[in-house]
Amino acid sequence: MKQEYTFGNFSPEDLIRTALAEDLGDGDHTTLATIPANATGKARLLVKQPGVIAGIDVARKVFQLVDAELIFSQVLQDGDSIEPGDVAFYLEGSSRSITIGERLALNFMQRMSGIATKTHRIQSLIADTKCKLLDTRKTTPGFRFFEKEAVRLGGGVNHRFGLYDMILVKDNHVDFAGGVEQALSHVKAYLQQTGKPLKVEVEARNMEEVKAVVDSGFVFRVLLDNMTPEQIADAVEFIAGRIETEASGGITDKNIRAYALAGVDYISMGALTHQIESLDLSLKAC
Repeated sequence: MKQEYTFGNFSPEDLIRTALAEDLGDGDHTTLATIPANATGKARLLVKQPGVIAGIDVARKVFQLVDAELIFSQVLQDGDSIEPGDVAFYLEGSSRSITIGERLALNFMQRMSGIATKTHRIQSLIADTKCKLLDTRKTTPGFRFFEKEAVRLGGGVNHRFGLYDMILVKDNHVDFAGGVEQALSHVKAYLQQTGKPLKVEVEARNMEEVKAVVDSGFVFRVLLDNMTPEQIADAVEFIAGRIETEASGGITDKNIRAYALAGVDYISMGALTHQIESLDLSLKAC
């Protein structure tokens, strides 16, 4: 499980601990009532739907936190293609511990695998172009690390993780600042005052704003928002590789190829994380 990023004082492991505390409370009383304390058993993670698996490392951490003595035998790797009947891993040890961690591990894995599967499918539509697929901040609160990790495992590229690791000037920032030139001037002054080594991306809604962004001399990427593929192609031609280009807004699996062929470097899609069908996985005793 990649852990380069922390969120304030939280790490991915902290987030798993919080989720476990939310689920467990003062105890799994059903398990305590039905399964003897000394009972041991085995279980397997069974794949029931084709796709891309994600969250195995997270599931391992869940079970480790529940019971460090559980034996976790991994079969598949995160990012592997899967088919119904595949087994991702086996568990052996306390039957109570396996049952306590079951639902939480599945919650992580099913959602992450759904995201990885969708990302892989959409990325495959533009795989023969230079364009790369980005995620966004349209994530489930408290679950961002895992959703973005799933995008990466599905073949996508992570955009910024939060408000803190990049400056992304969007339409409201521009409008509240009084225009794109004013917003750019404020950003430049802010970076000089704070000394923060932040990359700057600016959203542009028309060619006038595109020109202002390119002429600024310090923006590394322009976000071409809610433009048609034809407008994207014109903007890319004007930019001529001077800065990176990203397209966003109204892009779906039906039209993404047209946008990629327009020459843009990146396409960002919020639907990778906020319009997801979880993959069907099941933990079964064996």
